[in-house]
Amino acid sequence: MAIMRLKLNHYLLGKALASHFCAKHFQCIVLNLHSVSCSYSTTNFEAQNKGKSNTENFKDSFGKVGFGFSASVNDDVEEEENGSSDDDDESLEFISSSNCNNNKHRENIARFEIDESEFRHPLVREVCRLITLRSTWNPKFEGNLRHLLRSLKPPLVCAVLRSQVDERIALSFFYWADRQWRYRHDTIVYYTMLDILSKTKLCQGARRILRLMTRRGIECTPEAFGYVMVSYSRAGKLRNALQLLTLMQKAGVEPDLSICNTVIYVLVKGDKLEKALRFLERMQVAGIKPNIVTYNCLIKGYCDLHRIYDAMELIAEMPSKGCPPDKVSYYTVMAFLCKDRKIEEVKRLMENMYRNSNLIPDQVTYNTLIHALSKHGHADEALAFLREAEDKGFHIDKVGYSAVVDSFCKNKRIDDAKSLVIDMYSRGCNPDVVTYTAIIDAFCRVGKIDEAKKMLQQMCKHGCKPNTVSYTALLNGLCHNGKSLEAREMIFISEEHWWTPNAITYSAVMHGLRREGKLSEACDLSREMIEKGFLPNPVEINLLIQSLCQNRNVIGAKKYLEECLHKGCAINVVNFTTVIHGFCQIGDLDAALSVLDDMYLSNKHPDAITYTALFDALGKRGRLDEATELIVKMLGKGLVPTPVTYRAVIHRFCQWQRVDDMMKLLEKMLVRQPFRTVYNQVIEKLCNFGNLEEAEKLLGKVLRTASKLDAKTCHVLMENYLNKGIAISAYKVACQMFRRNLIPDLKLCEKVTKKLVLDGKLVEADNLMLRFVERGLQKNEMHL
Repeated sequence: MAIMRLKLNHYLLGKALASHFCAKHFQCIVLNLHSVSCSYSTTNFEAQNKGKSNTENFKDSFGKVGFGFSASVNDDVEEEENGSSDDDDESLEFISSSNCNNNKHRENIARFEIDESEFRHPLVREVCRLITLRSTWNPKFEGNLRHLLRSLKPPLVCAVLRSQVDERIALSFFYWADRQWRYRHDTIVYYTMLDILSKTKLCQGARRILRLMTRRGIECTPEAFGYVMVSYSRAGKLRNALQLLTLMQKAGVEPDLSICNTVIYVLVKGDKLEKALRFLERMQVAGIKPNIVTYNCLIKGYCDLHRIYDAMELIAEMPSKGCPPDKVSYYTVMAFLCKDRKIEEVKRLMENMYRNSNLIPDQVTYNTLIHALSKHGHADEALAFLREAEDKGFHIDKVGYSAVVDSFCKNKRIDDAKSLVIDMYSRGCNPDVVTYTAIIDAFCRVGKIDEAKKMLQQMCKHGCKPNTVSYTALLNGLCHNGKSLEAREMIFISEEHWWTPNAITYSAVMHGLRREGKLSEACDLSREMIEKGFLPNPVEINLLIQSLCQNRNVIGAKKYLEECLHKGCAINVVNFTTVIHGFCQIGDLDAALSVLDDMYLSNKHPDAITYTALFDALGKRGRLDEATELIVKMLGKGLVPTPVTYRAVIHRFCQWQRVDDMMKLLEKMLVRQPFRTVYNQVIEKLCNFGNLEEAEKLLGKVLRTASKLDAKTCHVLMENYLNKGIAISAYKVACQMFRRNLIPDLKLCEKVTKKLVLDGKLVEADNLMLRFVERGLQKNEMHL
């Protein structure tokens, strides 16, 4: 039965994690981090944006009709309060200034259990169903949900919150429910929401709930502050996380071991190990005795900084501190030693486990080492530990074998992987679908498609049914070996083989067809993908649009973009810009401007790249007035011109000899975004187009900084004068450089001098060489 808790007692949870470690050895390395953070999960919140597009649609829908529970999400985005001190240590001093009583009894007001049956409760399922229909809500739906809400007991409300895949939706529902008449959140609901947010980067939402608890008179325990602190830490806001200690002090909440462990975890995660060690000293001065979780967190911090020997020294000191190390302490160090392939030190550490701590290396220990070594590509060492474990009578299951097989496959040692699979059969450990899929993928990566197909058949022969991942690996291999049509056919007949393609399957085949130039088939497959409910992301859409534009089928690209937009795909400004650029490439500027209008109608605001593409296309046709209006419009919208924008403006205006208009536009652009080399580029571009007179007028602007880049620009102007036979103008440029303490190129000046002599300008020729002598250049270095 799945038990989910709001974990407010760190010590008990640390032991529970250790027990869980023994039960699920495959996740042993991950548990090191879990035990460090105690009740605040350290699972990476890599998918914190998942469901974002749905949430945005949800907001749009309810913003129009004036109800729903999404509006408060915007209220959550508040300006963070900045601390009054630049040093985080001021927040940490709270622990030593507090009158802590670690043995004080406090009722666990939010400790409760949610049964799996409560997740399956009819009311919970109906509420979740209504939430999934949020994009099509109407007043009747909201009335139904309001009626159901009043019938929900607090544990059922918690079950609803934990059932949401997207934490943002859970937070929106929490806000919506909080505003309903004749309903008030129970304490356990607040703590459940804080627990959910502690696993995300939604720190402002967690902070707001803490404020709500204070205003509603709900007891804020140290654990409540700890949840918010961890959320800030995940968002990379260490300073704000530590300021929660100051808030605790203002609220009159005494720190305990749980919040102290959380602070140490946050400091370690923020690469502030030295501050974590100082905080440990303050804990002890305040009478809070560290436990195994505290020390394991510091061990992890040492390992993260590659201070392995300091971590081992701390393990050795722990018994004298009254807190003997546990297996997690050793496993944390072992994992990092495995990463560096320090096998002998791993073995010595295993000996120390038994000799110093009376901890006998068991099956979990070997599984830890096997998975750690396999993860970092050390398959031979992992296999050696696997054999050693079996020799000692431990049973290594298919998960351990699969890890080694996968490591061999990633190193393209497929024969070794196959041999290990055969050995699994001989030992009565039949490979599972993960093992086979790893080998299939490895065969595909080296181009052995026929071998991959045979392995798929062998799976079926041995009673191991291939799943979607297995077929996707094969299809991906077919696509990367020029057999995308065969992969497309396999999707057609997928139902006959009792497997269902997923979004990754469709995406792999679609891009395989695209790479082979079969764009029509790729578009058809994309449409089928959308019909199946798998919406391609903006990057996938853009790759297909780009291929269509490169094939000069820009109209088809626009049509495909419109289809995706109408089907609810997440279209962004880059997709529109790609189509605009495609029309510009084929010279259809009216169509490009029409797409720009479509962007506004679709509420997709063009960026600087969009405007730059249109400006360059209009400028190429000489339509500089229209192009200028676009840039002015871009600046008016607060967009910042990019270096590409500057280059396009300079090139097109110089091309059409409209220097004055160019300078006016550049001045407006420079107000918005300074660009140091803009005048250098103008001069060099004017030289390229032969407009040396205008280039010389701008020379004073360039020589204000007197940098090496400015010297290069002057040399370009001098060379152009020489090529036109105007040596006296090149001489004047060289003199300006000397006045700005820039030394012109000697060889170039020698050419200028020779030309001056030929033109009868002997005084100027002698004066130019004299300038070099005055600056310490010897005459024998001159080649006159």
